[in-house]
Amino acid sequence: MQGNRTMAPEWHDIDAVMLAWPHAQTDWAPWLEEARSTYLNVIAAVNRFNAGVILLCAADDVDSLKSRLPDDARVLIVPAIFNDTWMRDYGFITCKDAQGIGYPVEFRFNGWGNKFNASEDNLANQRYLASMCNAALRSSPVVAEGGALEIDEDGHLLSTAQCLLNPERNGDMSLSAYEDTFKDMLGCTKVTVLQHGHLEGDDTDGHIDTLVRFTPDKGLVIQASNNRPQDSHHEGLKALCDECALELPEHEQFHLPLPYIENEEGDRLPASYANYLICNKAILLPVYGQPEDDEAIAVIQKAYPEHSVEPIDCSVLVKQYGSLHCISMQVPTHTLKDSIIATLKKGVSLHAPN
Repeated sequence: MQGNRTMAPEWHDIDAVMLAWPHAQTDWAPWLEEARSTYLNVIAAVNRFNAGVILLCAADDVDSLKSRLPDDARVLIVPAIFNDTWMRDYGFITCKDAQGIGYPVEFRFNGWGNKFNASEDNLANQRYLASMCNAALRSSPVVAEGGALEIDEDGHLLSTAQCLLNPERNGDMSLSAYEDTFKDMLGCTKVTVLQHGHLEGDDTDGHIDTLVRFTPDKGLVIQASNNRPQDSHHEGLKALCDECALELPEHEQFHLPLPYIENEEGDRLPASYANYLICNKAILLPVYGQPEDDEAIAVIQKAYPEHSVEPIDCSVLVKQYGSLHCISMQVPTHTLKDSIIATLKKGVSLHAPN
């Protein structure tokens, strides 16, 4: 059991954000330069808001990456082998105890239900990241992704039935068994599994981080579609808002507008403004060069009045069916070893494993 350790809400103070640098063997190959430019913008924003970046990088790309970073960028480059860059779904999750000490936890990652090869990603924590933490990594044999899990200060965990019940993850594992696993591994006190909401083109089977996010003061940010009543998503997203009102009646809802973005083949892309990263007192908000961007910024500012809202163009990320939250995983304070914190503060560094 986790005892008094509970998965940390994203608005807790953090020391670092984990990312993985796009390389030519990832799905970013057709837009590699554009994707890398977006990553550089994310890195700069994370640094501006007082966090370092732990950056997995293919060995062949290390020199070119170093040349693109300012010398004083707080980036620890970790030469690594990985399949792709969706760090949210394979980077370790942090639980914290009553004293605020962080403990890394991981689930098994199998490419969102065996859709893609993720054998190298599944080993990233044990190969590269766990040794950076003060506490030992705790591993579960259950398949689950960080993007499928959202928690608040009270230990209330949100997820979605469509994701959890995909048999390619854990066979016929029941929602009750998932709840027991999450309470054991993440220390949550309550689990709500939502039945509604999904974006076309979403490979994750409806990750919660594309749909519903908690705020620190009893708010729910929801990817709605009130601006597009004729959209194919409208009925499902309205049902999601209604379900949230029923399950969390004490929470104020903040409805995000829905953009409409297609790829060159005419396929709808799962662009979500709910896929933002909280980095200390800032919301790093994905925007897409769409008419809805300004409204999304305003909604997020209202939902998080104590935070700065930092829009980041993520139009290239959605071409691979994800966005800003999907590529990142935050590391709360008092999780990393002092030596790692010190190295991050020195500027661009190359990690030398113990």
